[in-house]
Amino acid sequence: MPTIVVRPPRPEELHRAEELVVRSINDLTQRHGFGPMATLRPPEFQLFSLRDDPDGLWLAEADGEILGFAFSWVCGDLWFLAELFVAPGQQGRGIGKELLTRTFEHARKAGATNKALITFTFNVVSQGLYIRHGLFPRFPIYFFSIERDALMQRLQGEKLRWTYIEDTASDLNRLREIDSGVLGISRERHHRYLLSDNTLRGYFFHAPDDCIGYAYVSATGHVGPLAVVRPTAMGVAFTTALNLAAGSGASQVSAFLPGANETALGTAAERGMRITFPMVLVSTRDFGDWTRYLPRNPGFM
Repeated sequence: MPTIVVRPPRPEELHRAEELVVRSINDLTQRHGFGPMATLRPPEFQLFSLRDDPDGLWLAEADGEILGFAFSWVCGDLWFLAELFVAPGQQGRGIGKELLTRTFEHARKAGATNKALITFTFNVVSQGLYIRHGLFPRFPIYFFSIERDALMQRLQGEKLRWTYIEDTASDLNRLREIDSGVLGISRERHHRYLLSDNTLRGYFFHAPDDCIGYAYVSATGHVGPLAVVRPTAMGVAFTTALNLAAGSGASQVSAFLPGANETALGTAAERGMRITFPMVLVSTRDFGDWTRYLPRNPGFM
């Protein structure tokens, strides 16, 4: 049997690594009756993170074939496992264990005091593994979506004034202040990544003159991340973001909503949005105020 080697990836290998991730996710979701969920996208965030912090990316290979891939990032004292997947049919060979060892070493070297990730609720094998390593389930996160035309009929309600987020020192400082208050960490470099993505647009929300939060909306109609300075602003901020997403012209509008965020869940239900699939956040300790934050996706948070 060929020897399995675990090593850092080269930039040109990340597309193949993401092919493995998509294949692994769809194998899992189809086996649990949800059908294929993942589609292949350019590995832009992975490339950014490889340049920013190469200790967070690892692949397992044998005879030139990629058998597993792991990707984690660190902001402040938070280590976040964005991806860890083993190719279908390759489980039981110790690949996942080796990749997890490398990623936990990344957390140790970075001095992270909290570890977290988002995984599928029905992925009970992985959840058991993470629990054994001290990462415990905190709350569900639901992927909501709706057809744009159906949403357009239900977009009544108060909306906030908005301005564009720009890649300037003052705007990044404002984002840093919001994130530090909501999540307990700064994600300035991740905002720089989002602002460099021409498929996204960032917005500050104002009521009436004070900035009370921000949101990003993608060309595909997806909302997130979104953060507000106080929980009472979540409903109107999320409604405003849904309006912006509907205005993008995308056929679908979607968002990841924490189970701890009753206001966002209620707003989604009132607008006719439906749960597509359930996920769960696990961590070594509680962090952040999730009544004030909507994650972008399971890898970015």
